[in-house]
Amino acid sequence: MNQTVKTALKAVIGVLGLGLIGGSCFVGYNVHAFNSSLDKVYPVPVPTFARSADPLAVERGRHLAQSIAPCTDASCHGADLAGGATVVMGPLGHFSGPNISASGLGAAYSDGELFRVIRHGLKKDGRSVRLMPAHEFGWLPDADIIAIVSYLRTLPGVAKQNGSTEFGVLAKVLDRREMIPVDVARRIDHEHVELGPAPTPTADYGRFIGKLCTGCHGEHLSGGPIPGAPPDFAVPLNLTPDESGLKASFEDFDRLLSTGVRKNGKPIDPLMPVSSYKNFDETERRALWAFLGSLPARTFGGR
Repeated sequence: MNQTVKTALKAVIGVLGLGLIGGSCFVGYNVHAFNSSLDKVYPVPVPTFARSADPLAVERGRHLAQSIAPCTDASCHGADLAGGATVVMGPLGHFSGPNISASGLGAAYSDGELFRVIRHGLKKDGRSVRLMPAHEFGWLPDADIIAIVSYLRTLPGVAKQNGSTEFGVLAKVLDRREMIPVDVARRIDHEHVELGPAPTPTADYGRFIGKLCTGCHGEHLSGGPIPGAPPDFAVPLNLTPDESGLKASFEDFDRLLSTGVRKNGKPIDPLMPVSSYKNFDETERRALWAFLGSLPARTFGGR
């Protein structure tokens, strides 16, 4: 091997070594930042209120817990609140919604603490929840969150062990790069939570409901592969009115939410919580449809 080749090889090895060192520092920094953020205790006070026994309020809470704030979804806490199915996300890790029934965490949380976790994404100890999308439905007005708490308190306890939850290095890095929301509380402006308006079949109200779609379809709702997800994971579609996006009538959209089956007969991937979205009422469906139609068109994959 001549001297020129040796010199070139040393240069390549040096560059690769520097790349590895730089990459390791980048990953280490982001993992440390993620862990430190989850250790943060937020000084958000626990509200005091009286839960409602009004049947109308409890029914409102039932509706919301089964739709907009989908506590009862199979991938969240389950229909009986005893814990959802474990969602395996490949190299990102896996997640199991815990048992929040009266025989689980529901017994450990006061009414005010339940309110706070729904609005602010904060656990009993004031630290952030992981993956629970409070940043997507914490806009619900106080009366609605009180109604949810009131409804949850009517359900019986179920004795069941919690499944495991573990997030890998990739998930922590992607969270810090704002690509997937694992650390929820840091994404919420706790001092200035924007509350939604009264329910109306308008794009204004639909803008708030549309927050529920951003976790999968992206900030701009134009879809594309979820960063870091395994190859066999569902690819969220484009929900904007682009040629590559949502092409349907309201009737098609309404049928999709109700049945979980697209116009072409293909079922929606189970990743989408259709078991909750099918419970949207007429006002919520029309509001979401109006909002999606008002979005600027974006090509597929812009997230």
